[in-house]
Amino acid sequence: MFFTNLGRFTVRRRRLVLSLTVLFIVIAGALGSGAFDKLQGAGFDDPNAESTQAHELLDSQFGAGDPNLVLLVTSESGNIDDADVTTIGRQLTTDLAESPGVAQVFSYWTLDEGEQLRSRDGTKGLIIARITGTDDEIDERFLDIEEAFGGDVAGPGVVRVELGGQAAVFADLNEQIGGDLATAEAISVPITLVLLVIVFGGLIAAGLPLLVALLSVAGTFLSLYLIGSVTDVSIYSINLTTALGLGLAIDYSLFIVTRFREELGRGLSPHDAVVRTVETAGKTVAFSAFVVAASLVALLVFPLYFLRSFAYAGISVVLVAAAGAVISLPALLAVVGVRVNRFSFRKKAPKVDGAGFWHRLAHGVMRRPIPVAVGTIAVLVVLGAPFLRVNFGLPTTTALPKDAESRQVSEQLGTEFDINSSESFAVVAPTLDTADTAAISTFAAEVSQLSAVARVDTSTGTYVGGTRVAEPTERSAAFESGTVGVFFSVIPGVEQRSEAGEALVEEIRSIEPGFQTAVEGSAAQLIDTKAAIADRLPLALAIIAIVTFVLLLFLVFGSVLVPIKAIILNLLSLTATFGAMVWIFQDGNGSDLLGFTADGTLDVSMPILMFCIAFGLSMDYEVFLLSRIKEEYDRTGDNTQAVAAGLEKTGRIVTAAAGLLAVTFLAFGTSGVTFIKMFGIGLALAVVMDATIIRGLLVPAFMRLAGDANWWAPQWMKRIHARIGIHEGEHALPLPTELPDRDLVGAGSRH
Repeated sequence: MFFTNLGRFTVRRRRLVLSLTVLFIVIAGALGSGAFDKLQGAGFDDPNAESTQAHELLDSQFGAGDPNLVLLVTSESGNIDDADVTTIGRQLTTDLAESPGVAQVFSYWTLDEGEQLRSRDGTKGLIIARITGTDDEIDERFLDIEEAFGGDVAGPGVVRVELGGQAAVFADLNEQIGGDLATAEAISVPITLVLLVIVFGGLIAAGLPLLVALLSVAGTFLSLYLIGSVTDVSIYSINLTTALGLGLAIDYSLFIVTRFREELGRGLSPHDAVVRTVETAGKTVAFSAFVVAASLVALLVFPLYFLRSFAYAGISVVLVAAAGAVISLPALLAVVGVRVNRFSFRKKAPKVDGAGFWHRLAHGVMRRPIPVAVGTIAVLVVLGAPFLRVNFGLPTTTALPKDAESRQVSEQLGTEFDINSSESFAVVAPTLDTADTAAISTFAAEVSQLSAVARVDTSTGTYVGGTRVAEPTERSAAFESGTVGVFFSVIPGVEQRSEAGEALVEEIRSIEPGFQTAVEGSAAQLIDTKAAIADRLPLALAIIAIVTFVLLLFLVFGSVLVPIKAIILNLLSLTATFGAMVWIFQDGNGSDLLGFTADGTLDVSMPILMFCIAFGLSMDYEVFLLSRIKEEYDRTGDNTQAVAAGLEKTGRIVTAAAGLLAVTFLAFGTSGVTFIKMFGIGLALAVVMDATIIRGLLVPAFMRLAGDANWWAPQWMKRIHARIGIHEGEHALPLPTELPDRDLVGAGSRH
């Protein structure tokens, strides 16, 4: 009754509903324009992990931290030891140290032991520093530093300065993502508009989903603005929420508009058609939205706010899209009435009488269900096999385009310098007595003996290969905090974010010096992030399975077998998708064509993110398909005929919806950021695979094998379903008699 009453309300109060919708879009657009200012560029670490706590101790107890800014100074004359270059290098170091919010500044020209900050060919030198403050403050200060120090110094032909380090990487990522978002919209919106016209066969019907799309996009930015005002939200979530909001808005609208036209074609008046649409397709849309939202809820269990951000923003966007499709769009349909079919170039409505492609495909599959099921599953398993050798990592500079300055600096540091001092990380001993020089020296020497360590600096000097090679200097006092607390700066001989870097951290953590230590840095962060995700993954998967099962079991179908079948088939589909992601983005197949650099890893947080989203979308289409099959089964009692009829009635529209959503995701595949590219291409592949292989082959095969058992459930479950479940076949109560409305003049079945 709820959806019946909602349908009646949208008809009676259509102008009020539309006025409130427009008001919401205006307010959301005005407030949401400030969303970018609320978003953060980090969120990949666990706040309770050892690496995070060590990093915080380093800042709070010692006022220190890892360098996040590198000035790569290149002498155009070819020698950084020339007098004029040396003068410029010293002046740059002094000026940088005097810049607001900049600490721990040192350079090749100011250190006695600065040879490691000089390139092997002597043409480049380094200035290394740390920008302090919050993420937003670091971003703002970096932009000021970039403007003041970047480019040619003292005129062309003398010294060129390039900026690198994590601060530069995050700045380049933020700039790249902003441009990528505009590019993706410029690609997806025109293509989507053309496809909508083709799908609906007319201009008026094709234009109606744009209201919900506009509402959803405005709601996307409003949700990001509001959520970002109260908690940390990753800037990367904007790509998901924009794509998901636009795609689902159009998907849901397709089902609503199509059902409305179908009801008009059966002879209902526009009033009755709107109510019938809301109580059937509208109810399905609402439950489908809850399924997608339930899948995203699982992201909330992870401590990384990068993942939680997608839950906060994604859930709100899904609900806005569903509300627009179930409330605002029916109100607009009540105003448009039979004019929905104006300017149509398709003379006849699509047939759903058993003569279509999807009907023939369903019967063909159900004639040979075992060979089809076995063959299809075998193909999916083979496609998913590469995921067995997945190698997880965290984003590095290779995620940026090749022309990004921060990436170019990083590559030069790795290839032209013997030791990359910007890769240094700290081992913090917060309770160690600073007077215990023997313990400090012993631990520093032991760490420096590790094969992957180039040097260790601490309060008692510099250590290489287990031996102290330099006495303490004025800088050494910075490694202590009063009378208690020491930290050790470890300069590795390997890249931190690599298997060798992870192995080094594990070796250091295995040392038992007799006092408390904590390792920070990007390698330690990667280890801790993997552990945090692995620890919470079973809970996340359990939430998805249980919530989805309950929603599908109790509220949609009142069946035991159908939800289990849906979950298993979706897992098969996603296995193939993840295998493809390893083959492409980890192994680098097609990297030249797609425009990215493979570094042999997949971002550790991306698979779980893609899983939750893709699983929700797969269930979304599953609900639309199976609800129509259930409607036919309730009407005829013939399982085989119900499967064929349900697939036929939803085939064209679900295929169109999946295609439109895939276009939106593929547009984000044009991103210059590798993990955003993987996100877009991976989800597009998952959506297309689900809409074709799963829905066209495996669903009819499994439902044919199960027969009437598809719809079996204990009596207590059937009673619950009868009270609160979804019933596509129910009919609305007659509408109260109303005076004719001029918006609805001409109601009937004419097209």
